[in-house]
Amino acid sequence: MVIFPAIDILGSRAVRLLKGDYNQVTVYSEKPWEVAQDFVDKGCTAIHLVDLDGAREGSAVNMGTIEKIASICGLYSEIGGGIRNMATIERYLDAGISRVILGTAAINDPDLLKSSVKRFGDRIAVGVDMKDGLVAIKGWLEKTEKDGLDFLKELQDLGVRGAIVTDISKDGAMKGTNLELYRKIASEVRMDITASGGVSTLEDVKALKEIGLYGAIIGKAYYSGAIRLEDALEVAR
Repeated sequence: MVIFPAIDILGSRAVRLLKGDYNQVTVYSEKPWEVAQDFVDKGCTAIHLVDLDGAREGSAVNMGTIEKIASICGLYSEIGGGIRNMATIERYLDAGISRVILGTAAINDPDLLKSSVKRFGDRIAVGVDMKDGLVAIKGWLEKTEKDGLDFLKELQDLGVRGAIVTDISKDGAMKGTNLELYRKIASEVRMDITASGGVSTLEDVKALKEIGLYGAIIGKAYYSGAIRLEDALEVAR
């Protein structure tokens, strides 16, 4: 299983939100590329990046910062947040980003999803952010009426190979991840699923690996010191 330590970017800074609330922000670094270098030093092979301004505003607000992070750290990098058109996808991929994550656009612009998957294959993933079992979009600010599991099955049928699934209620709360949700998804969907939200302990990492998931994103647990990345990497192996 791949460990993806996360850097969420808001105003060019590395931050964490509590349960997706833009009014509950903790700033961890004014220089997020230094955080990325720490991931490298600890032996990580991948990094998960989120443009929080972009997710809320619908454009790649922090693209310059994200490109700098990717170029400096040299890790397998994935980016989500505010990616709503082909030009933005192309720029990120041309800049060396390994995988682009479509979120709101995957719901609101199915033609973009289909064309990008056809063109770029597994370099396109979809972020499925769930609140009470339903898909949320626009930086988690708007809940749709689309069932999360049904949406994953639709993505699978479209040829999407990877999805990042977040239980918003768990994100940043440090109370464990939603293992029941991931077990259900793993039993019904044949995609590379990465768990996001609430991965708080090494026991969470071990359980997700045993479920058979492709990856796990570690955010606040790293920043708070609850999980040492070296230990998480060892468990994931």
